[in-house]
Amino acid sequence: MTLRAPPWQAPAPQRWALGESPFWHPQEQRLYWLDIAAKKVLRANADLSELEQWDMPTEPGCMAPAASGGLVIALRHGVFRAPRWGGALELLAVLPYDSASVRANDGKCDALGRFWIGTVDESKSRRAAALFCLDARAGQRLVLRRAGDALTANGLAWSPSGQTLYWADTPTHRVSAWNMDMADASLSGAHAYLEFPGKPTGWTWEQHGYQGRPDGATVDALGNYWVALYEGRRVCQFDAAGRLLAELEIPALCPTMPCLGGADLKTLYCTSARQGRSAEELARYPLAGAVFCTRVETPGLPVAFFIE
Repeated sequence: MTLRAPPWQAPAPQRWALGESPFWHPQEQRLYWLDIAAKKVLRANADLSELEQWDMPTEPGCMAPAASGGLVIALRHGVFRAPRWGGALELLAVLPYDSASVRANDGKCDALGRFWIGTVDESKSRRAAALFCLDARAGQRLVLRRAGDALTANGLAWSPSGQTLYWADTPTHRVSAWNMDMADASLSGAHAYLEFPGKPTGWTWEQHGYQGRPDGATVDALGNYWVALYEGRRVCQFDAAGRLLAELEIPALCPTMPCLGGADLKTLYCTSARQGRSAEELARYPLAGAVFCTRVETPGLPVAFFIE
């Protein structure tokens, strides 16, 4: 398939170090996202012209809206409830990992309101990253470990039925799919859903031929999987069988995570990163770190809310 360049816009002038975890809040009609490196939670209206920022005490890896109001946020040192914007954080759970070298990364809620949190092994050597599920319904605070032996958890999403869970370990260039039992959040039958070619030895950002590796993802109303390809300057759409449907070039080398939002859920938003990129690369991609948006034909699924 030919790489297609849609009319992406980057309406906000700000550039973020490590943009991640975007979602569209239907009641507020706002886009939420994070800057992990800058320790900020951000939100804005649909065209990003009205921006608000909220500083966090440690790196926020992922978040989701809460049905009772506010947010649930996974920080480096624990999972917290934020009942209102800018207010006090209330500790819900501490996940079983060493926060000196592991932190929360990609995550979101499933259709039953359980918060799933993937982690990243910052040592890049111990395969200490895992996927956890926090079930806080009916007053409980049950933490379940559902997958592991990974380096960088990413690409978390569910099929519209909730019966398939997608999860990526970014450095392996692979997205896996599991059968999921919604009743008890158990996973089985793991298999490769997508596999991308590895980074060529000696590859640098000036060169062509590298497609990138899977970062954050979302699923649309037809069950198609949209994934950002870090260092691949593209966002791709695949059907449930893993067939490539669309390949959208984006004006940043390192897109990080797409989501579908706007009033009709047909605006494709995508965060991006500039942290750790060279001055030469940033001169070539000055929009690196922006939040991008474009219009697509298939709407997204409504965001799932955290339930407690």
